[in-house]
Parts: sequence; structure tokens; C-alpha cells
Amino acid sequence: MLTFLWKFTVFYVCYTSGFLSNYVTFEDEANIPAIAKYFNTKGRYEEVNPYLREDILAVNRSILQPPSAECRQIHLTAIIRHGTRYPTTKNIKEMQQLYNIVLHNASGEQSWLHELQTQWRMWYTEDMDGRLVQKGVNELKHLAVRLSKLFPSLISEEKLRGGFIKFITSSKHRCVNSTLSFKAGLTELWDIKDMEFDHAVNDALMRFFDKCTRFLEEVDNNPSAVTEVEKFKEGPEVRRVQQKVADILNVPYSSISYDMAEAAFYLCAYEFAIKTVNSPWCRLFDEVDAQVVEYANDLKHFWKRSYGYDINSKSSCILFHDVFSRLGKAAEENMSGQQVTEAVTVQVGHAETLLPLLTLLGFFNDSEPLTSTNFAAQAHRSFRTSHMLPYAANLILVLYDCGGNLRLQPLLNEKPVTFPGLADQASMPLYQDVLEHYKDLLQGCDFETECRLFKQPAEV
Repeated sequence: MLTFLWKFTVFYVCYTSGFLSNYVTFEDEANIPAIAKYFNTKGRYEEVNPYLREDILAVNRSILQPPSAECRQIHLTAIIRHGTRYPTTKNIKEMQQLYNIVLHNASGEQSWLHELQTQWRMWYTEDMDGRLVQKGVNELKHLAVRLSKLFPSLISEEKLRGGFIKFITSSKHRCVNSTLSFKAGLTELWDIKDMEFDHAVNDALMRFFDKCTRFLEEVDNNPSAVTEVEKFKEGPEVRRVQQKVADILNVPYSSISYDMAEAAFYLCAYEFAIKTVNSPWCRLFDEVDAQVVEYANDLKHFWKRSYGYDINSKSSCILFHDVFSRLGKAAEENMSGQQVTEAVTVQVGHAETLLPLLTLLGFFNDSEPLTSTNFAAQAHRSFRTSHMLPYAANLILVLYDCGGNLRLQPLLNEKPVTFPGLADQASMPLYQDVLEHYKDLLQGCDFETECRLFKQPAEV
């Protein structure tokens, strides 16, 4: 009988004067599902940065090579997605429905199926509803420590105690707890017990999508906005996956809707993300199946949050201007010889916070849009939420003063990226060139104007 495959992890933790000096994990590769790299926004951060499987606090300082030795970091803005969470109530209801099918209707000789029917228990409950799990707490703590190692002059005990690091969060429980976890990562690192540090809840910034009437009416609450997604779900690739799952479970095809197949896929994903278990649920899919489910979800994100409609990205205008106003203030203070009053801004939100902003900035824009009919042609697309938006995903912008010339470095998930349209300047272009590149957005992109409901339908 196949028993659950738990990851064997060895932790070496050494505290010296309250200082976290080492934290290493060794992860057995065999316990990672072969389909783990296709889990979309339900994926682990370690699948995007595999080196963290060996040392969760590892950093690659070589990524931060400024053009000259005189460059110094003067400001950092980090926009971070919350850490690993429980499924939402909607997901849990679908999982329960699938589990009932497997428990009462499935048949077969496979040992893993026997394990699902006799040993596995449906332990997810509706009251969990998207709350942060312990893995999510750890992710934000570890991210805080890694960023302090990468940017020690900005994310420092002195700056934290001096009030130069600001924290802003969405009101959602998982985001508030992620913010608290990030702060705890720093206070535990520096053994700070005599002070507490505030955070601001700001849904206008971190949940702008809830406040944008035009987006809500024309896209989010408009079934016709996701026509391509529905067409793909009814197409041959998805039908093949549904029928294969039904065949494996030996149940009628009518039992396995797309939602049921997706529920099985995400049971595999959640069991792995939350408990590091290579669950028997994962045995229902091979990599080709996983690529189909991944594409269905990428289609949904493309049309509901990204390049599918102009208002998707324009809904993030308020966050875009907020980021650049902070950069502008830091640049101004620095150039006038003053101390930068906000060295670091940590803003915690959602995948739906990051994706519209990444889209507004022009990242991951393939030459062809994602549609219901070009799954095969999009095999090498750059628009992959599995790569872009795992749990604890982050966009970091670091402003440098290089002898009077300001430069801006973007990082996504702790890796350098290049501003679209500024490829000739690699990963650290002149700040002035970035402002010039985005001048139309900086001079326009007014949230109130963009989000006002117009009579004409959204344009593709």
C-alpha cells in the first residue's frame, strides 16, 4: 500500500544573541509531484526558485551588480502577494463533492486509489476560507530575512527602529497575517522585543480591483468577458483530461465536470503546498494533463486580470502612481541631500494586485493573445502564472544613486527582470529613462477616470 510521501526535512537553526544565523532544509526531490510546476497561483515559491529547497535563506548577491562601485541603494518598494493559504469556501465545496465521488463511486485496483478511499480524510472545512497557513507564515518570515541580506543598508534594524520602513496591507486576513509575519521575520532576526511596528490597512491600494466600477461591471461580473475560457473548457484538450480522470476512477464521464477535474488538481496542489505531501490525488494527472489545466487557469487570468481587456491593467493606476510617487519623493530627498524618509515600503496584497500592475508595466506580453484555440501554439508563452505568481510572489523596485545618476532595478520573485522597452539598459536602467518610458501613464492613468462606467463595451 502506498503511504503518504512526507518530505524528510532537516532543520539547522542556530540563534546567537537572537540572530538567525543559519536555516537549511534538505528536500527529497522524489516527494515533489511531477506536476508541481504547473500549479498556477497555487504553486510554491520554491518551484520558482528551486535553490531554496536546499537553503530557504539563500540569496544570490550576484544579481545585484550595479554599474559602478559608487552605486548605493536609497529606496526599495516591495509589492508582495500573501503566503500559502487554505482553499476558499468555493474550492472546498468542490473538493468535498469530488471526494464523495471517489469515496462512493470510484473503483479500481490501484493502491493509491485504495489509500484515498480508506486512509485519506477530507480535512478541509469551509471556515478555513483562504486563511494563511503556517507555511505562509514561514514564507513571509523567510522572505524578510532574505531581503535584509540582499539589501542590508535599507532593510536594517536601524531603519526599522527609526520608522523608515513602512508596512501597508490589504484588509484580508491572509494579507494582514502575511504582513505580521514579514515584520516578525525582521524582529526575530534582530531580537527586537522592546518595540512594535505599525502597519496600515489600505484596500484602495491593495484591493483596487474591488473599487473599480468599470472593471467590475465589464469584466469581473460579466460572463461574456471569459468566453475564451469557457470555450477552452468545452474543447477537446479539456474533454480529454476529464475523460481520462473518469476512466482512471472508473466512473461515468458525466460525473467528472471540469470543476471536478480541477478540484482533483488543486487537491494535489494544496496537499503539497500546505503539508509538503506528494498526495495520491496527484496520480490522476501526468504533465500533459497538468499543462492543460494550467492553460485553462492562465486563460482565466489573462482575460479577467491581464491583457484581455484594457481596464484590467488600468484598474491598477492608483497603485502605479503610488509606487512612482514614493520613488519620486525618495529621489527628490536624495538629490537635495536630505535623508530619505521612507527607505522601504512593504505592501502586501493578492495575485490580483500584482498581475494588473505587471500588465500595466508591460511584463509577460506575448505577441499573440491567449485564446481557446491556441493551446499548442502557446506552449512557450511567457505569460505563465505558475512562474509569475506563486504564493509570496513579489515585485521589488530598488532605486540606486550612482554618483548622481539614479538607476532603478526591478526584481520579480528575487530575480532581475527587464522593463519592457528598456532592454538595451539591462536590469538597472537610468531612473529618468524609466520615467520617460512610462510618461503617458505617469501623466494620465487616472483611476477615477478609468474606472468610471462607460456605455460602450470593453475593447479587446
